[in-house]
Amino acid sequence: MPTQKVPLSAYITVIVAAGLAVSAAQRQGGVASDIAISGELRQWHKVTLTLAGPEADERSNAPNPFMDYRMIVTFTHESGSPKYLVPGYFAADGNAADSSATTGNKWRAHLAPDKTGRWNYRISFVSGKGVALVTGSAGQAVAPVDGRTGAIRIAASDKPAPDFRARGRLRYAGKPYLQFAGSGEYFLKLGSDAPETLLAFTDFDGTIARKPQVPLHAYGPHVQDWKAGDPSWQNGKGKGLIGAINYLASKGVNSMSFLPYNAGGDGDNVWPFVERGDKFHFDVSKLDQWQIVFDHAQQKGIYLHFKLQENENDDNLRGNVTAPIAESLDGGDLGPERRLYIRELVARFAYELALNWNLGEENTQSSEQQLAMAMNLRDMDPYGGHHIVVHTFPNAQESVYPALLGSQSPFTGASLQMAWNAVHERTLRWLAASVQAKKPWVVANDEQGPANLGVPPDPGYAGFAGKDAQGRDVGYTLHDIRKFTLWGNLMAGGAGVEYYFGYALPENDLVAENFRSREQSWTYGRIAIDFFHNQKIPFWEMTNADALVGNQAHDNSRYCFAKANDVYLVYLPAGGPASLDLSAASGQFTVGWFDPRKGGMLEAGGVATVNGGATVDLGTPPDSPSDDWLVVIRRSRN
Repeated sequence: MPTQKVPLSAYITVIVAAGLAVSAAQRQGGVASDIAISGELRQWHKVTLTLAGPEADERSNAPNPFMDYRMIVTFTHESGSPKYLVPGYFAADGNAADSSATTGNKWRAHLAPDKTGRWNYRISFVSGKGVALVTGSAGQAVAPVDGRTGAIRIAASDKPAPDFRARGRLRYAGKPYLQFAGSGEYFLKLGSDAPETLLAFTDFDGTIARKPQVPLHAYGPHVQDWKAGDPSWQNGKGKGLIGAINYLASKGVNSMSFLPYNAGGDGDNVWPFVERGDKFHFDVSKLDQWQIVFDHAQQKGIYLHFKLQENENDDNLRGNVTAPIAESLDGGDLGPERRLYIRELVARFAYELALNWNLGEENTQSSEQQLAMAMNLRDMDPYGGHHIVVHTFPNAQESVYPALLGSQSPFTGASLQMAWNAVHERTLRWLAASVQAKKPWVVANDEQGPANLGVPPDPGYAGFAGKDAQGRDVGYTLHDIRKFTLWGNLMAGGAGVEYYFGYALPENDLVAENFRSREQSWTYGRIAIDFFHNQKIPFWEMTNADALVGNQAHDNSRYCFAKANDVYLVYLPAGGPASLDLSAASGQFTVGWFDPRKGGMLEAGGVATVNGGATVDLGTPPDSPSDDWLVVIRRSRN
């Protein structure tokens, strides 16, 4: 995305050879000055339709541009499929990220086309009190834009991975792993779950700190990571957060989590509205600036984890208090506040290729409220396949998740919080339950307890010596996180992890500025994810098989992950030796050892090959026998 927004007049230039848009008026030799198509018009890229419509003000109630107009653009591929009904939104002057404009006559919709060729579009634009939340034909047509049609010519993408535009939309595919619609690859996640106040960034318009102990972020340590040609706004704003994204991507991190709404919560410094308590008017320039950051993240191969609300504002209850909570959206119900919030986020960000909608952090809505909200998200999102999850307290999983399972449920996975050493067992629990319910879930571990500690910083970081703010020993290390959190999830058949920064440690969950504080944990995560891809492990066809290594209780003694009679992975947190039950297999298998601490190629251990038909000895590791190792047992191909 360019550093400065392109003037609207520049959007009108038509270069057919580059795959740019051709509207009906342009084909007739004229220029449709009230409708413009912008962006690189290529498969999977962001294509933006901007029109000149009614003049409006983001704070107005007469009419309210968010409630009293409904813009929907129907984009249809020339083949007839797919067909997307994309909600539009008020964009002020069309340049609000730079101008901070609050008024204007520009309205927008975004398409991420999944096919090359010609896409036809038709604009529906109506007005009426509250019409944005009304379906069907309600509303008064707004001339001259309602009913307008045109076409866009889309060329092939020219972007390399890790840019998501090289791989396509990441979608739920009926398996425990998300799949890229373009390349067909499956996705394993290594992400940052902190700071949850990621968007409480001093360079975003309308963003203020309400708690002295929770200042806004500047991400000063990452300004150095911003590079020439990277996006910014308003003459250089945004470099700290853009640089942080660059750093994370350089370490192999491919996901980041954030709250777009935390009023009343721990940070109380992020909301999409013009004012903290005004849920019917949205801050156009702030959301345009968020969009710049999100676009850059996607181009760097970083998945967007939207946690749509926080525990403190998800319903009308706070602890044992039964008084209404002003910050909650409709008291937890699917009312006009919540529906408008969902509509605006979908309209502005659902074109992004890799994201999930998480109903909220430590969510306490009722099952009925959760299902209603998730169905509204599914139905509003034009692309349909975006992942939908909910995060819970560790001890609430058994009371929350069972009601959300099943083939007809809108939920496609779980966002798990639990103790760092309970990850393997809990991941297995919900994978098995979802398979039994006829809709396999994508299960990630997105927060590690205890809450005061989480994933600790690297040894020696900023004086960190394995103690919390009160001088107490943490009691575990980043090596335990690698063994029992990271590999515990992956060997259960989980989709990956996001790392939470404990509130009592340096660079914590609310005020973290420097992602280098966990650099070694990022490195261990990258080694693990790279192993599955570089070794061409068909993890999407594999299931947990702990019983084959004598782990009947699914404890942390050792793990097994297998595609029967083809490939077996045996993870040994405390090193070797080990044995594997191959009594149901046949033929010869090679044995190699992978070092989860250093990465690299497979190494030779004490045994080179084994044969199916019996329980076999896997030998000993190449060295460091008391450290963790992964044994790779693969069918011989010759």
